[in-house]
Amino acid sequence: MRKSTLKISALGLMLSFVSAFGQETDSLTVKNALKEASKTQEGVKTVTSKEDNNRNVMLNAANNTSPRDVNIGLPATVGGITILENDLPTVYFFWPELPNKTWRQSVGLERTGLLKMDQLANTMGDLGFAVNSYSQTGTKDFKLKGKFTTSTFGWLQGDVNVSGPISKNGWTYTVGAFANYDPSTFKLGFNRNVDETKIFRAGVTKYFNDDKGKISILYKYADSFNVGNYAVFQYGAEGKVTELDNFRIGRDSYVVNDGQIRMKDILSGQDYWAGMSGKDNRTSSHNIDIFGNYLLNNGWNFKFSTRAHFATARMSTIIPLSIFNADASAGYTLQNGQAYSGPVGTQLAMHTPETPITNIAGRFSLNKQIGNHNVTVGLLEQYYNIDKFTSNRSFFFQTVGAQPQRLIGPNTDSYGFYNYNVGGEFHSGTENKLSVYANDEWKVSDNFNISYGLHLRNQIIDGQYSTTPRSQNFVFGANDFQNIKENWFHIAGSLNATYNINKNFGLLANFLYTEENRRLESYSQPFTPDTGKIKSPLGAFGVFWNTNFIQLISQATWLTKNGYLGRYNLVNPNNTTQVSVAQVDYSIQTLGWTTDFVLKPFKGFNLHYLITFQNPIYKDFAFDAFGQNYNYGDKNVVGVAKTLMEIDPSYTTGKFRFWASFRYFSKQYASITNALYFAPRWETFGGVNYTVNKNINLGATVINFLNQRGASGTINGAELITDASQYYGRLLTGTYIMPLTGQFSVSFNF
Repeated sequence: MRKSTLKISALGLMLSFVSAFGQETDSLTVKNALKEASKTQEGVKTVTSKEDNNRNVMLNAANNTSPRDVNIGLPATVGGITILENDLPTVYFFWPELPNKTWRQSVGLERTGLLKMDQLANTMGDLGFAVNSYSQTGTKDFKLKGKFTTSTFGWLQGDVNVSGPISKNGWTYTVGAFANYDPSTFKLGFNRNVDETKIFRAGVTKYFNDDKGKISILYKYADSFNVGNYAVFQYGAEGKVTELDNFRIGRDSYVVNDGQIRMKDILSGQDYWAGMSGKDNRTSSHNIDIFGNYLLNNGWNFKFSTRAHFATARMSTIIPLSIFNADASAGYTLQNGQAYSGPVGTQLAMHTPETPITNIAGRFSLNKQIGNHNVTVGLLEQYYNIDKFTSNRSFFFQTVGAQPQRLIGPNTDSYGFYNYNVGGEFHSGTENKLSVYANDEWKVSDNFNISYGLHLRNQIIDGQYSTTPRSQNFVFGANDFQNIKENWFHIAGSLNATYNINKNFGLLANFLYTEENRRLESYSQPFTPDTGKIKSPLGAFGVFWNTNFIQLISQATWLTKNGYLGRYNLVNPNNTTQVSVAQVDYSIQTLGWTTDFVLKPFKGFNLHYLITFQNPIYKDFAFDAFGQNYNYGDKNVVGVAKTLMEIDPSYTTGKFRFWASFRYFSKQYASITNALYFAPRWETFGGVNYTVNKNINLGATVINFLNQRGASGTINGAELITDASQYYGRLLTGTYIMPLTGQFSVSFNF
């Protein structure tokens, strides 16, 4: 599937999930029983909470660079889970500037949590969960904190932040630096590191007199590139995959060994080479935040956060499409002219040249406790401009194995490339979202609580796109562009209610609704997208039970969303050298049941357990390709398991803390036909932390300690496969979980 550069990592459905800081904190528990389920009267416990701070969202089995996705029964986006910093999105839109290019979990953040679905709907008007983080501001006392991390594969990450007073009248400072040099678990043929990221922060904070609040001015500079990888494996019955003799899943690179792709600029027609590392794949950004709060004399707390974000994005991507066998008569040769026979991999190369991006955003809110009501009203403004985004494309062939070599074929040029700019992309212009919102947490009685909110948004798109078909060697002409002018109004909000039948047991009900139309990015291909209203209603009903020993929620959820816009790089099952781009509008519907509890049977021991049953299916999924009509309505959604389970035990004794995390994923379909799927799998983590003293902590973590060797996510080029048995024994490509990896860290805080 297009743009599948990040891997899918599923979790549970619709509950109050929380994030963690890996091995640094007690990240595998639900602290204080989902915020102790906040006591509304002596002995009565409910389940109201804005933000959860302890789930291991930051513990990612796919890579070291991003938070894991929190599954809601819908497929994850390429950009993964929404990331907020200081109550504003770190990036306005994830493509081509992925969030992990400007944000990382760091000691430069004062705190990090997970914003629940209803809070994201109320404050952003969006569907899903969000990591909610806040920058470290200046402190009245000197503070030095840092962390150094390494791994058995040579990962090096340094992270430090210093803050303290400037003067006696409330001025303080903060300075921080983050540097990441990660070779991941596989060896590229052209660069040591898969991820190189540097983030620098500096700022000042002014504390107002009489504890009225504070204001901070922070600058952040980020510079990052990342190289994605795929695995080659032999596909077999029951969704099982077998490693090849010449390719180890997760240990070998399927990226062409010189890391170079040849492109044709879709605007100028100029031919050029782009690298997978270095300047051709590097995104840099400058970020200025001004945020804080001020307590007004009438008791209202005025909170504000503004941001000016200026980025220059570049993106190099290679996506495997298919593998076929070629004999000596097929005409394939290595770069040195030597004849080649054997498996041949078809690859799609995409490159976005230097693209300026501007994002200006601001959030302003007032909050006050009024009797039994905790009321918030706010305004959110988001302006986004991207100047002439293009995705130049080409195709090439390569050998199949570790650090593959590029091949020259009968249909390629002398460099080994063909179909320049077939499926190429373009859009340019601005988006503007202006929202007003309000929410209220109302304690109706000692046993009954209601939380509700409303978000009203106006979205304007003003830009350019083109409906000119992108055939081979396509270059835009001066008259190929059309204007986009759209103005949409959206409604979002939520209604949550909890009722205590007795002091420990009660009922809960949730309703959530969001709307959207399209984004500027939806106009990238030579199609005018359907701009009808996309609606996402969600309803849930369940029970909760809270005691000193167990805190439990069990809830059934129904969710549907229409208006998905999928773009697929299709491979003709009758001729794997033929590819086509299809755009599909479809809907998804899911029904799920989740039970989540925390058990504390004795001092020091904590067990978190979650299980989800769900059935996400496609609706209205039909398209034409290669002279045939395809309809995948009522097929199960790709990459989303029907059964999810998580088991998180931990035990603390003295200065030691031992912990583990087991995540189970049932069968996951790997193609939209549901013909191909991956067998059930476990993701496993474990570790030990040792507190040297109040200032220094040591940590050791093992990822995939069961050494599971399998693939996950999707199988590229399999969108039209209907008979899996024809593919038993064939070589396919897909994403995967990290192999057995040890990580070690030392943290300090003075």
